Amino acid sequence: MPVYHVVLFKLKPEVTAEQVENWGKIILDMKGRVPGLLKISFGKPLPITASRAKGFDVGLVAVLDKPDTVPIYAAHDAHQPVMKLRGELCDDALAYDLEFED
Repeated sequence: MPVYHVVLFKLKPEVTAEQVENWGKIILDMKGRVPGLLKISFGKPLPITASRAKGFDVGLVAVLDKPDTVPIYAAHDAHQPVMKLRGELCDDALAYDLEFED
């Protein structure tokens, strides 16, 4: 069954919109490079629910083909720059993986 890999990020106060935009491009560039990564999205919360975001500024949702793909995705070379920038740009992150039926 496919897996939603959901990650929320709290940005450091000094992070610029340009840095976030560049990071987002790197994140989206993983599509087609990581085996089993079916879809990936990155962005800010919707204004209508932003008040419930608990300080998380941006997030990503990656759709992976099966649970066994999660560690492959995490260790893939294309994912490493994303992780490096997460450390540089974020004060905190929350990851949550769940299976769902097609």
